Amino acid sequence: MRKKENNILFFNQIDKKDVAIVGGKNASLGEMYRKLAKKGVLVPNGFATTARAYNNFLATDGLRKRIKEIFKDLDTHNIENLMEKGAQVRRLILEAELPEKLKEDILRAYRKLSTQSGVENLDVAVRSSATAEDLPDASFAGQQETFLNIRGERQLLEAVKKCLASLFTNRAISYRGDKGFSHLKTALSVGVQKMVRADLGSSGVMFTIDTETGFQNVVLINSIYGLGENIVQGKVNPDEFYVFKPTRAIIARRIGQKKIKMVYGPAKNGRASVKNVSVAKAERQKPSLTDKQILQLADWGALIEKHYGRPMDMEWALDGKDKKMYIVQARPETVQSRKDTNVIEEYKLNSASSADKRKKEIIAAGQSVGWKIGRGRANKIMDVEQIKSFRPGEVLVTTMTDPDWEPIMKIASAIVTDKGGRTCHAAIVSRELGIPCVVGTENATKKIKSGDRVTVSCAEGETGYVYAGELDFEIKKTSVKNLQRPKTKIMMNIGDPGLAFQSSFIPNDGVGLARLEFIINNSIKIHPLALTNYKQQDAKIKKKIDALTFGYTDKKQFFVNELAEGVAMITAAFYPKDVIVRLSDFKTNEYANLIGGEQYEPIEANPMLGWRGASRFYSEEFLPAFEMECQALKKVRNEMMLKNLKIMVPFCRTIEEGKRVLKIMAANGLKRGKDNLEIYMMAEIPSNIILAEKFAEIFDGFSIGSNDLTQLTLGIDRDSSGNFEVAGISNENNEAVKILIKDLIKRAKKSKTKVGICGQAPSDYPDFVKFLVKGGIDSISLSSDTIIKTTQAVYDTEQKKK
Repeated sequence: MRKKENNILFFNQIDKKDVAIVGGKNASLGEMYRKLAKKGVLVPNGFATTARAYNNFLATDGLRKRIKEIFKDLDTHNIENLMEKGAQVRRLILEAELPEKLKEDILRAYRKLSTQSGVENLDVAVRSSATAEDLPDASFAGQQETFLNIRGERQLLEAVKKCLASLFTNRAISYRGDKGFSHLKTALSVGVQKMVRADLGSSGVMFTIDTETGFQNVVLINSIYGLGENIVQGKVNPDEFYVFKPTRAIIARRIGQKKIKMVYGPAKNGRASVKNVSVAKAERQKPSLTDKQILQLADWGALIEKHYGRPMDMEWALDGKDKKMYIVQARPETVQSRKDTNVIEEYKLNSASSADKRKKEIIAAGQSVGWKIGRGRANKIMDVEQIKSFRPGEVLVTTMTDPDWEPIMKIASAIVTDKGGRTCHAAIVSRELGIPCVVGTENATKKIKSGDRVTVSCAEGETGYVYAGELDFEIKKTSVKNLQRPKTKIMMNIGDPGLAFQSSFIPNDGVGLARLEFIINNSIKIHPLALTNYKQQDAKIKKKIDALTFGYTDKKQFFVNELAEGVAMITAAFYPKDVIVRLSDFKTNEYANLIGGEQYEPIEANPMLGWRGASRFYSEEFLPAFEMECQALKKVRNEMMLKNLKIMVPFCRTIEEGKRVLKIMAANGLKRGKDNLEIYMMAEIPSNIILAEKFAEIFDGFSIGSNDLTQLTLGIDRDSSGNFEVAGISNENNEAVKILIKDLIKRAKKSKTKVGICGQAPSDYPDFVKFLVKGGIDSISLSSDTIIKTTQAVYDTEQKKK
């Protein structure tokens, strides 16, 4: 008998071509069960009802005709109308009887599955799978229902009928209307799958593409304890892991709060159930997966992606009884994989809303979803009954979104939630709709009232902000399809790891300056010596350190791991191109602002000319901190295998200083030349130019820091303020500064040493770019917002030079 004439098909009878028969979800499960098991990917066995079974059900008692009558005046943009019509159809289906033959077939298959598993009345997951879902341009994520820990024949038949009714949830009706799918031509298949005992283990979601940027070299894994519904519903802030595909390395991890987990509950009236219980504080602070398990999932994700030939979105579960990992769903990723990478779209709060000014107006912060900015009147919705009050263009503020809210989500200008991670329902839907969303703020519903005017920004990296008031912002779209590439390397200056993946799409030749200061200041926040001397800190400082380093008994390891992961995100984003990471170059006043920093930093009249750069690294006082810095960079190169990482020494006054720093680096596993490690130096002091040939003997290249070079050439403190006359002459276009730069390029060429520039001058002065290109500079490193226009200017200059 042909497949489409059956009521029931087991997974071993299904493949990916059967979407019209069993829906996208079940077709994918069958495909993996049949084709990928031999490659080690485990999929729990199960069976699916077919489109034929569904259509036969609708033929019972004229159901199809009655549904069509209810929908004749359906208006999916009228919330009250949508809710009323949806409720009528669902009630109609739930009150109808399944055909006897279908009941018999379902129960016969259930008994067979139970026998195969060696259990009477096997506990199963019952999932909905629509025949129009999981297409390349429509995810249908969360549109229909899933029921977990279903046990026994009566409970199974009830769950099947509830799944059939869920084809007509309000959000599913609304979604089909928007996508142009017919309500009565779309059929529903019900998948019945052996439960994975994730209630005793963990579960989550996995993408083989970065969900925010479309960067395809990573696998993103979100993980929680217990059954997976909490992660999709956004009830739990999950752990987050990035695995870099080319080197099979975990390059970043964020431990979520994981306050609750869903487990099996006691039987009620003969029915199995699930419930949420609290997670012990000690368990919350631990990752819900081991490194070995993370890498196993990433390997499976890569296999599944290769099999389907496209980025994938998967759900997985770790069985706490048999300790095995399983894939329980897989579908195509439908948002970022369709993104046009030839168009660079940038959202930016305008210059009148400077960062310092806005910082005082931040109401809430969480994880950003997407890269856009939205603004409008806040509407705080805490219950589905309130959604009727929502108006187009408002900002939705809530604890967490529910799939039933999708009709209002699509008319929101932005979404803000207290709970959830990047793969919760709010994140998935807002990403597909192209709406900025900030999730996991913890307190937005307490801080924001309905009627408040707010701006929601996801344009500033991995942290999203909610600002008071409606701030002005700009949207810039640039096509790079026909951008000409010059011979001179155009590299990028970057500090924020959260912007690295997005920035990598801008045409570039790698990173000429990756600053450690941003990572230390924004992710670590603690003075490194306060960590090496943790036991000596007073109670107040210890409390602050403990809050940031929870889960770490070794506080130094916190510094190493955080720094390594920040650097790895940048280095991986541009792999295999060179990424030149500059060792920390905080001044004493800047280090003093870190937690516990004041006790370790002298007060200097002019920190710009004081204890900074190379002079710190070999000093007895700072050496333990510098060694942690070296350990972090060594981890990136040797454990994460990101050999494209190069290192740059800042503010090196003398040859002897350079040698001392290199010796310490070598002793800490960063030996120049070993594993092709190149070490550069900043050329920002006149002595660097005067002794360029001697510096070239111990370093692999120079990067001109035009800001400091100007300061030290003209005798100006660039940190001073209020002196208009001094500020007016602090200009890299000064003839003396240009003579020094020209001389350095000449000396570098003579000694066959690489020379580039990473200072601000090329970004600010178009004529300066021409001067550099004519002088024969090897590379120019720029801030991301000036790369495209400067690339064109460099290309034009090179053409005229011929």
